Amino acid sequence: MAAAATVEAAAPTGALRGLVHDFVVGQQEGPADRVAAGVKSGSYTVLQVVEALGSCLENPEPRTRARGIQLLSQVLLQCHSLLLEKEVVHLILFYENRLKDHHLVIPSVLHGLKALSLCVALPPGLAVSVLKAIFQEVHVQSLSQVNRHTVYSIISNFMRTRDEELKGLGADFTFGFIQMMDGEKDPRNLLVAFRIVHDLISRDYTLEPFVEELFEVTSCYFPIDFTPPPNDPYGIQREDLVLSLQAVLASTAQFAEFLLPLLVEKVDSEILNAKLDSLQTLNACCAVYGQKELKDFLPSLWASIRREVFQTASEQVEAEGLAALRALTACLSCSVLRTDAEDLLDSFLSSILQDCRHHLCEPDMKLVWPSAKLLQAAAGASARACDHITSNVLPLLLEQFHKHSQSNQRRTILEMILGFLKLQQKWSYEDKGERPLNGFKDQLGSVVFMALADPNAQLQLVGIRTLTVLAAQPDLLSSGDLELAVGHLYRLSFVEEDSQSCRVAALEAAGHLATLYPVAFSSYLVPKLAEELCVGELDLAREDEANKCARHLRCLQALSAISTHPSIVKETLPLLLQHLCQLNKGNMVAGPSEVIAVCQSLQQLAEKCQPDPESCCYFHQTAVPRLFALAVQASMPEEQHSVIRKVLLEDEVLAAMVSVIGTATTHLSPDLAAQSAAHIVPLFLDGNISFLPENSFPCRFQPFQDGSSGQRRLVALLMAFVCSLPRDVEIPQLNQLMRELLELSCCHSCPFSSTAAAKCFAGLLNKHPAGQQLDEFLQLAVDKVEAGLGSGPSRSQGFTLLLWVTKALVLRYHPLSSCLTNRLMGLLSDPELGPAAADGFSLLMSNCTDVLTRAGHAEVRLMFRQRFFTDNVPALVQGFQAAPQDVKPNYLKGLSHVLNSLPKHVVLPELPTLLSLLLEALSSPDCVVQLSTLRCLQPLLLEAPQVMSLHIDTLITKFLNLSSSPSMAVRIAALQCMHALTRLPTPVLLPYKPQVIRALAKPLDDKKRLVRREAVSARGEWFLLGSPGS
Repeated sequence: MAAAATVEAAAPTGALRGLVHDFVVGQQEGPADRVAAGVKSGSYTVLQVVEALGSCLENPEPRTRARGIQLLSQVLLQCHSLLLEKEVVHLILFYENRLKDHHLVIPSVLHGLKALSLCVALPPGLAVSVLKAIFQEVHVQSLSQVNRHTVYSIISNFMRTRDEELKGLGADFTFGFIQMMDGEKDPRNLLVAFRIVHDLISRDYTLEPFVEELFEVTSCYFPIDFTPPPNDPYGIQREDLVLSLQAVLASTAQFAEFLLPLLVEKVDSEILNAKLDSLQTLNACCAVYGQKELKDFLPSLWASIRREVFQTASEQVEAEGLAALRALTACLSCSVLRTDAEDLLDSFLSSILQDCRHHLCEPDMKLVWPSAKLLQAAAGASARACDHITSNVLPLLLEQFHKHSQSNQRRTILEMILGFLKLQQKWSYEDKGERPLNGFKDQLGSVVFMALADPNAQLQLVGIRTLTVLAAQPDLLSSGDLELAVGHLYRLSFVEEDSQSCRVAALEAAGHLATLYPVAFSSYLVPKLAEELCVGELDLAREDEANKCARHLRCLQALSAISTHPSIVKETLPLLLQHLCQLNKGNMVAGPSEVIAVCQSLQQLAEKCQPDPESCCYFHQTAVPRLFALAVQASMPEEQHSVIRKVLLEDEVLAAMVSVIGTATTHLSPDLAAQSAAHIVPLFLDGNISFLPENSFPCRFQPFQDGSSGQRRLVALLMAFVCSLPRDVEIPQLNQLMRELLELSCCHSCPFSSTAAAKCFAGLLNKHPAGQQLDEFLQLAVDKVEAGLGSGPSRSQGFTLLLWVTKALVLRYHPLSSCLTNRLMGLLSDPELGPAAADGFSLLMSNCTDVLTRAGHAEVRLMFRQRFFTDNVPALVQGFQAAPQDVKPNYLKGLSHVLNSLPKHVVLPELPTLLSLLLEALSSPDCVVQLSTLRCLQPLLLEAPQVMSLHIDTLITKFLNLSSSPSMAVRIAALQCMHALTRLPTPVLLPYKPQVIRALAKPLDDKKRLVRREAVSARGEWFLLGSPGS
């Protein structure tokens, strides 16, 4: 029995010795992993591994010893977490002793120590012992890059887990690391070394008396001069090294006396990267330094920054210089002063003012902007700096504004004033008397109003921006100033006709100021605009049509622009609705454009009301019933229709009203939404008109029960309301409503009404929760679609219903969507509906504006387009291949619509399969297919050049042919693709260069300027093809 036990114990030891022999003598790498696996599984212990290595570790040949230690180190790297404390102690002692061995053995020893530095069971004191041994026995910089990296890793591991022990070494640790790092050149190692130095400083290791030496050993790399080699597998960029070194240099104020002279020297050099790195490092240092560190270097730092801003040819250097100046000023502003200490901030700002002020007064204004930028950079650092500079510069700028008479010079000065005003906005002042602008408010107002009254449009624009900033600061505009400001904005936004940009800016400013001073706008501007609307209703019929429409539109835009405060909304909304009613009564000759303009203003007003629940509620309760009342009135049969009532029922006018109602509904509270639904749905189902204002109509409103064509058209308004409600709002009489919509959707007598009903049905279907009722609605819809698609006059309406129901289900990933999509694909072969079915794929992929939108609370799943592509494009390709020749264009058109709506990274993997179809689509006679395919191909040329290169001959031929297309959009897209072709590999393109340059000469004479522009761009790129530097 004892012999058997001995044999069993000897068996694994024998196997272990065999693995050791294979690794050490046989030079095989695999046995190391097998030994480590045995240790992890318990087959061997670390002690057994050491015993098995015994003869190797004592071998007189250094390479054999190195190989044996390498095996042990590789095992420890995989099994260090299993080691016991006693084992760790013995292994540490063993490895420390081996650091004195032959230099060939050292790399393997270091890898073992790296494994032991990761041990949780490392006893106290051993980390210090290991580092002392390394400092004493190993000349790190004589090792290879990998082994140097191992040493840095050992130190990093110990600093992470044995921080307090290492601090006990004091300055010896700092000195040892300095010696170790000195001379390091490899960027992989430098990243680790810089991180160690940063940790040394940030974790309060003892640096004295080696601060200067530590600075020297790191600053010798500044500025970083490194260009990564091509195809670098490590991916280290210059920016990584720059940021790591910057973090070291800016981590302690103890480096200041050495670093600041170095930064000044590098800023003054001619090397762009040296300037940028120095200014960025200075910026970072200011977060750590105080007045004490900066005091002696402020004059030289200011001189260097000033020179770079005044003389630099690089915008980037200028921006970094200004940022550094701002940081310097902020540092001086934040430093705590002793009562007897000199105030460095005041003296520093005085130097800046002394060097910049006189440039603001020069007649040629050559250095005005650089000086202003420097002053504004310093002023932006703190409230104290801002006050100091503003109080000195603002009087000078105001004087210069009056001194110069030319508009361009005044614009420059006012832009500088605007910059200082914006800086004042950054700082809040509890005491009104502290605000430095209070002493200049009269002069500032005078300057702004002079600019607004100037005929120069560019000066007016700056004046508008300055007025906006000035008005945002409290107590700078008196009531008289406000009235004057409102008058100027009224003139610029309504009366002035010369500058569109000024008018837009004035409207935007009016909206901003109206939120701050609603009383001023209510008492002055709103009455003027109301009067203008009345004039339009009574007198403008005598003016020429173009002028009348322009004034009408500007007035409406102004009313919507200033409706940014709840109190103003309560005045402007009734005005707009009253104006619409006056149009409806025929008091003004109005066409669709006038009514649409009113609706657009109402929609903009509704959008402004959305953030405020009170305003949103007011708008909905006021505007929506009035709009429904006007529409219902217009739909009533009368012996003599007024022109305007016919206008209200036109497609584009109803679409504008749909936008208003939808926008007014999306942000309703649940209670108000349910209350409105309880009124509006019965209006359409039961003819209940009790909630409408002025509800005396000549006959009943019954859009679903044998109603007139006009009444049926108003289903679009119902769609706008119910399809914009939040999903959790219960819709009354839903079952009846869905059935009525389904019936109307297949009514062929009024295509507009049937489409609106189909969209409304689809919108409700999309939001309906899953369950039995939804399944019933879907079955009804499928039956209706099949009945409609049969022979008869309602085929087109049945197809429209199919399209919208399919879209509703595709958006929410409903299982039935695949069946309906297959039905749609089947219609591609239909002689009558095939082209419409192809265009239907565009609808499925595109975003709608009136229904099935995220804003309208529809269920729109993420990446529904990608899923549709994955599920259906293979079937489209298969259908194309099997289709007769006369049907193939429909498949190509549908495929083109799907591909054109997708992110290109989704298309790229399928490109080899789809490219032949896309090339065939370019031969389609349909311009829509051509354009869609070209737009799909252009980005693919840039992102998949290798695949596209295989078809270069076909691509060039087809693109050149399409550059002569009758369609301007196709010609432009074809030329853009010719331009994109130049991104393909040059050797592939060079044989075609002469042919292409000759062919592109023709579109240079195209009658359309946009085509000629693309031709010039494309031909220029082909001319440069293959030239040096291209």
